[in-house]
Amino acid sequence: MRHPHPHTAGGSGGAALSRTAFGFGHRRPVAVDIPHEPVATGGRGGYLCGDVDNGEMESGLPDEAEKPVNAGIIGEIERRAIVIADYDPAWPRRFALEEARIRGALGPAALSVEHVGSTAVPGLAAKPITDILLVVEDSSDEGTYLTHLEREGYVLRVREPYFEEHRMVRTPEKDVHIHIYSPDSREGERLILMRDHLRHDRADRELYASTKRELARRDWPTMQHYADAKTQVIQEILVRARRSARKPR
Repeated sequence: MRHPHPHTAGGSGGAALSRTAFGFGHRRPVAVDIPHEPVATGGRGGYLCGDVDNGEMESGLPDEAEKPVNAGIIGEIERRAIVIADYDPAWPRRFALEEARIRGALGPAALSVEHVGSTAVPGLAAKPITDILLVVEDSSDEGTYLTHLEREGYVLRVREPYFEEHRMVRTPEKDVHIHIYSPDSREGERLILMRDHLRHDRADRELYASTKRELARRDWPTMQHYADAKTQVIQEILVRARRSARKPR
């Protein structure tokens, strides 16, 4: 069993609101001593992910660190209790219901609808929020999908034109988050990679669960501070996930 990193206690630098599945934090490159400090962008995994095998680096967008704390957020920043629940077999069924709503609202405009985040991983403890990755032809063209989703009761929460034209809508109850991207987005690839790896790697699944439970016991000013604290362990898991994905099946 892998153990939490000793420094997985909080992110360095300022923080923006956490917006996406798996709770990637946004750590601005302030007062750091690592040449390529990961810039994890609001849950999206948009950070410099170094592969120790060959030095490969994947860059987040360079202007991300310059955005104010509430950049892209529609409405107020919220302080919510962090509750980590045992895996619930009802979570996939909830996703299936939401997928049917989304496809019914958008028809062929919904190019793909995927269950992502921790609730998509059987056996993994998670915040009871269903994260969904919705791919449309052009996520910047809100007229092709947003009104249809709003008619289904979803509410626009995030608009981030500076990061892969990310949009996020959610239920009024805040228990379903739909993250909207265009095809071939790097974030979509990361979310699927993380999900698939955790589904098949028990050690990393247990590591991630234990890290979340330990951090959830602490008091955090915002959900983003909690997300920041998980950034390093998520980076380490993604490095292993990429390495594993390269291996021949």
